Order: sequence, then structure tokens, then C-alpha cells
Amino acid sequence: MRTGIATVCLSGTLKEKMQACAIAGFDGIEIFEQDLVTSPHSPEEVRKMAADLGLGLDLYQPFRDFDGVTPDLLKANLKRAEAKFNLMERLGMDTILVCSNVATATIDDDALRAGQLAELADLAGAHGVRVAYEALAWGKYVNDYEHAYRLVEMVDHPNLGTCLDSFHILSRDWDTAPIEDINAEKIFFVQVADAPKLTMDVLSWSRHYRVFPGEGQFELAKFMGHVVRAGYTGPVSLEVFNDVFRQSDTERTAVDAMRSLIWLEEQSAQWLASSPTEAAAGNGGASRRRYPMELATLPKVNEPAGFNFAEVKADDTAQLEKLLGQLGFGFQGRHRTKDVQLWTMGQARVIINEQAAQDAEPAIAALGFDVDSPVIASARAQQLKAPVVARKVQADEEVFQGISAPDSTEIFLCQGSPDGTAAWTHEFGEGQEHAPSAQNAVIDHVNLAQPWQHFDEAVLFYTSALALEPQPFAEVPSPSGLVRSQVMETSNGAIRLVLNLAPAQQAQTARKTYQEHIAFAVDDLVATARSAHKRGLEFLQIPANYYEDLDARFDLEPGFLDTLKELNLLYDRDANGEFLHFYTATVGSVFFEMVERRGNYDGYGAPNAPVRHAVQYDSLHRV
Repeated sequence: MRTGIATVCLSGTLKEKMQACAIAGFDGIEIFEQDLVTSPHSPEEVRKMAADLGLGLDLYQPFRDFDGVTPDLLKANLKRAEAKFNLMERLGMDTILVCSNVATATIDDDALRAGQLAELADLAGAHGVRVAYEALAWGKYVNDYEHAYRLVEMVDHPNLGTCLDSFHILSRDWDTAPIEDINAEKIFFVQVADAPKLTMDVLSWSRHYRVFPGEGQFELAKFMGHVVRAGYTGPVSLEVFNDVFRQSDTERTAVDAMRSLIWLEEQSAQWLASSPTEAAAGNGGASRRRYPMELATLPKVNEPAGFNFAEVKADDTAQLEKLLGQLGFGFQGRHRTKDVQLWTMGQARVIINEQAAQDAEPAIAALGFDVDSPVIASARAQQLKAPVVARKVQADEEVFQGISAPDSTEIFLCQGSPDGTAAWTHEFGEGQEHAPSAQNAVIDHVNLAQPWQHFDEAVLFYTSALALEPQPFAEVPSPSGLVRSQVMETSNGAIRLVLNLAPAQQAQTARKTYQEHIAFAVDDLVATARSAHKRGLEFLQIPANYYEDLDARFDLEPGFLDTLKELNLLYDRDANGEFLHFYTATVGSVFFEMVERRGNYDGYGAPNAPVRHAVQYDSLHRV
């Protein structure tokens, strides 16, 4: 699959954008007119720059408001078009995007439109240019891709074809199956963009909220599957208008964009394999056609089986050690060659890393996931442009496959074991006697703060590289503003990762100041809380108003409610079960949560999140 991207997707100058696209591995680019107009480089210099970078110049765009106009305006539009065709000759480009008229069309007549497009195609042919006609979702008279293609057929000119744009098609909920009936030779260009499902006018939705494939909710694999079945072989190019992307680091955004196309290519291949054509279905689904566009796939991996460990990095570890001890974790000793500690409670393992941590406040630094094959999982992640993280090891020490997440959290892919143990733990506390854990515990979920400019990137990273599924996001009120919360899970809930987008006033330094936490699940939270209280644990102090409201909502048994109040426990209930939890005070940017899931409760106590945010805010700002 030939990959492309429109320069409008990225921040920076045209030169910076082109360099970033080449580094990310794109085959070609669409030059957005404004980027060229504002560039100090001549068209000839841009052409040479692209050649030096190994980038094709695939599309010049946009040419607006051409069709459905009066004769006088048509004459002016043809003059304007000829100027662009001359410019394209200097750039060495042969395809231009012409959008259906939005502003100046006054005549709703397909025969007139076809005649005008025929004149444009004749002029384009004289300059060796192909015209890709696109139906904008908000076009005045033409807003449907099938309508646009009917016009192309009416004209029947070798230099006029159509452009299929996933946003303009999927935002209007148009059926994508008819794409397969389009003559492949008449599909001159394909653009893709994802988006969250929003209820708003399509123009504003398009101009501000598009995202890269895998970061929204559109059925892009299905869209691409129909495009492939149609026989299309040209570029698949990203056209994403997004306010955040155009303020973010150029090279990093280009890499995120490339990752999205690699992911989309794999997803499209899977859709084609699982959605046979009618002929194949009639043959029991056994027939599998080959299509002109070859779709590459990635090393296949299963979703992670569970958390292997969580790591907190700090210079001064005294408060962390005290906190873990009060919760009931046992110290398992120091690593034999590294300045690292291991603390465990059942199968919940926490590493305290003191290496290269001078003056560092405690913060979550790494997570370990149990996977079937760490090497294959790492290979997949690397093909998806994940940066490799290497750690020095000595002989007979576990070699972890590590990659870096968008927020710089290090992700280690570990060899899982059927009983949930970890072989590497023997590297800690050699010769030390370890008392068995008083109770069982596992890491239930981890909550990570995401910088505002990399939130969508993080969702795609965990989806594509680690096979986690994004759940519907929620917005939680806090004293600092709304916190956007995105849960990423495995199908069985063994991995629960919560990505939080910090409020704007904290976003610039989210990784340093916004609080994150690790949650541990135990069998008996009340007993755990009583034991922790005896060890002197400082609980997050929950206001009495919360318990009055809790009683009103759930009509709890008085003795149980008294226990919750006494121990500062929070409670939630749904049709599937109950959820008890409590929080510790914060150390650096880290705090811990202990939870108990009763029945089939699968949430996170979301109704209690505003209480936690308010109490933590008050604690941080108390004089």
C-alpha cells in the first residue's frame, strides 16, 4: 500500500513537514496550497527537495468552488485553474483535488455541472494533469460520493476521476459497499481520516476534530476493504484537520500518522479476510481473491494476559517504602546488580527504581505486561514505530523487551507464566528469607496522565501495539476542570489501563505534576484497610457529605455504612456487583488505590472520582 499524508496534518513550515514525512517513512505527500503559498521555496526547489527526500508529490489541493456556476464565473474559474496547472508542471505534479462547490454554485443541474467539468478536464489534459473530483459532505448541491462519481461517468474523460475521502463519506453515514462498483481507473485518489462520533455541524466536525485512523470511531477498515475490492492501487493518504496536531511536534506527529496507516493496512486485510464477497460466501467462504493492492500485515499477537509489574522511579524512596509497607506489601530485597527494590503482595509486584533518579520525585516510570511471546510482541511494536527501550543486564538475568509509550512510560513485554509468577524475581534479595504474603493481591489497573498533545497518539499506541481495546471515554469533573478519562482494556479485564487527559492548567507539565496511581485488587478490602490503619497508613480523608449522599443513593445497611465512614472507604454498585476502594495520600505524583470487586462489577467507581479529585486538590492546596 502506497502511503501518503497531506501537509495540512502537521505543524511547521513546508520544509519541516516534508522532512518529518520522509523520516516517518511516507511514500508521498499532498501539498496543501497554503503551505506552498507561504513557503520561501520556489516550486522548483520544492520539487528538488521532495526528490532528495525520496517523497512523491502525489496531490495538489484544494481547488475550490468550480462547478455549478454562471458562464462568467466559469470563465474566471478556468483561468484560475490554468494558473494552478502551470504551477503543478513546475512542481512535477500530475493530480489536483477539485472539491464540489460550496460557496459559489447557483445552478443545480447535473448536465451543466458535467459540461463544466468536461471543460476543466480538457484544460487539464492539455497540461498533463488529472482532476480528482471530490464530494464535500457539506457541498451545496453535490455532497455524496456516488453523485460525484455519476458526474465523472457522464463526462467520461481520461483526465477526470474521483477522490474518495473517508470523512466525507462516513460522517454522513453513506453506505460504503457501492465503492466496489466504481471503475478503479476512475478512482484517482483516496484520503482517510478517523473521527470521534460527535453531534455537531459536519463542517466544524471536519475542520477541528478529525484524527488519525485508530484514534476515532469510524469503520475505516470496512471503508478500505471496499476500496481494495474496487481494484484501486494508488496512494492511501491522510487528510486530517486537527487543532492539536497542528500545534504538536512535527516529527512526532508524522510518526503517529505513519503508525495509523500501518495499523489501518493490517485492519483492512483482516476485514477482507473475515468478510468474503458474495461469490466466496456462496462457496462456503473458502475462496479468497487476490486484489491489485497488496496489504501488509504485522506479527500477530494475543492481548496481554496480565500485569507483570509496575515500576516507580524516585530519588528519595523512604516515603514510598513506608507507604507500601503500611499497605501490607513485603520487601523482597534489592536487585543483585542494580539500585532497584522489589515489593510484593501476592502477585502484585512493585519495583522501586533509584537508578538515574537524582532529584526525581516519585513517579510511575514503567509497566510490565505478560505476553505469549515478548520477542514477537516487541517486533510488532517496533514495526508500528514504537521506540525501543533497552536495559543493561548481566549474565543469568531476565532480558526484557522494552518500548516507550507516547507519555514516555516504559513498557516491558514479559514472558507470562500460567501461575502468574515471574522468573526474574530470583534476582532480588539473594539469600534473604521471604515470608509468604498475608493476602493475595494483583494489579487491578493503572492510571496514567497524558500530555494534551499526545492523548490520541496514546490511544492508538496501546490499541495497535498491545491489542488493548478503547472503551467509551468519560469526562470527570475536578476543581481544576474536566478530566477526560479513556479506559483501555483487554477483553477479559486482566489489563485495565486508564489514560487521563489533565485539565489545561496542568497540561503543560502533566507528567510531573498531575497525579497518577496504581490500583491493587484484594479479596477483603475491609480487612486490608483495618490492617493498614493499624500500621499507621494515612488514608485520603473522605468528607461526611459523601456518606450522606451514598446512603441516600443506595440505602446501605447502617453497620456497613459506619464501616465505610470509619475507614474512609468509597463504594459503588451496579446491576452486576459492588465495588469498594480507598486511596492513599500522594507521594510525588503517585498514590495507591486498593480495591475489591464483588460479583461481576467491571467499572472503576466513576461516581466517586469527583470526590477523590476534590479531596486531593484540597490536600495539595491546604496551607
